[in-house]
Amino acid sequence: MKLNLSLPDASGRMQVYALQGVAPVMPARIERLQTPFNRVAFSAAHVVCDPRQPSDPWVSSAIDWDATIAYRQYLWSLGLGVAEAMDTAQRGMGLDWHTSLELIGRTLDAAKHMPGAMVASGCGTDHLDAAQAKNVDDVIRAYEMQMEAIEKLGGQLIVMASRALARVATGPDDYVRVYDRLLKQARQPVILHWLGDMFDPELKGYWGNNNIDEAMATVLGVIHANADKVDGIKISLLDKQKEISMRSHLPDNVRMYTGDDFNYAELIAGDPLEPGQYSHALLGIFDAIAPCASLALSRLAEGDNTGFHQLLAPTVPLSRHMFCAPTRFYKTGVVFLAWLNGHQSHFSMVGGQQSARSILHFAELFRLADAANVLVHPELAVQRMRALLGTYGMDE
Repeated sequence: MKLNLSLPDASGRMQVYALQGVAPVMPARIERLQTPFNRVAFSAAHVVCDPRQPSDPWVSSAIDWDATIAYRQYLWSLGLGVAEAMDTAQRGMGLDWHTSLELIGRTLDAAKHMPGAMVASGCGTDHLDAAQAKNVDDVIRAYEMQMEAIEKLGGQLIVMASRALARVATGPDDYVRVYDRLLKQARQPVILHWLGDMFDPELKGYWGNNNIDEAMATVLGVIHANADKVDGIKISLLDKQKEISMRSHLPDNVRMYTGDDFNYAELIAGDPLEPGQYSHALLGIFDAIAPCASLALSRLAEGDNTGFHQLLAPTVPLSRHMFCAPTRFYKTGVVFLAWLNGHQSHFSMVGGQQSARSILHFAELFRLADAANVLVHPELAVQRMRALLGTYGMDE
């Protein structure tokens, strides 16, 4: 039976939309996969807030721990790793350090019960008010405190970009000093994280330079000087040519993890004329398209590049819309799709950020999710979309 509902178009006029209604082909659970992935793939996972708690969502964060951990178990079951307590989980954007550490601990505990489950955890300086940081030593101490806490739990580190460092650093040498210090004392190889200012305006000029090529030279110098302590680097600059250039200059043992939610399919596939020149994945969009991403990665591992692109290509327009400017609000779209797909019972977020996008944005996201075949339960998705439209006075 064909599903229809009325959705607002770009001008706000209601138009009847007929769904394709094709649920995604669910991949085999990871324990039954015959061909292991030939890319390391992390999904930066969102958190599920608990709207039943008596908290002020703009001030404090109340987490539904059962639903949050269940979603991580779902990602692991599809062969995806979990990049924990990152910006997709609203880290530093509603989720504070105390709650982030609890999230990391609960996730690491849950991973012990799922063979092969990968977890890497965000380590930053967000407990330090950037405006209160006086110098680079303050930043180093803040990083070291979080490093110690996460490593005590047995976690691998993702060294996140620091707003405080961006504020107090006087040039590239300060970044080199901080990262050299952190890498030399890390217990195991870490993943570095370069987040562009489109995701967080306070990170403008990271690595001590507004010129991307010169900033890249600085971070490459840090990596080459500490290659045995770097698992890889995730860059989220939404510029595929910069990523391709950088990965060609990495040491052989250091991975490039794409954070490019605009061009991930071609970056993960890599250049067929240059074997070994491809990116691994650490992506927020994989939260929203997990079954499709898992199946596509299986196809790629089997040597079926055509099948890989056929599955992922329709998801790219969806991702580009979800991550459109202001890009930092993409998390609203991630949670919206989790709600449509039945992974949580409500559409509410830490910090009240469900209000960060317009109903016109959600309507287009719905259409693109349907076109990409990532609505797991189309009937439920229609029911919930209608309910959301009603709150905006757009009842059919």
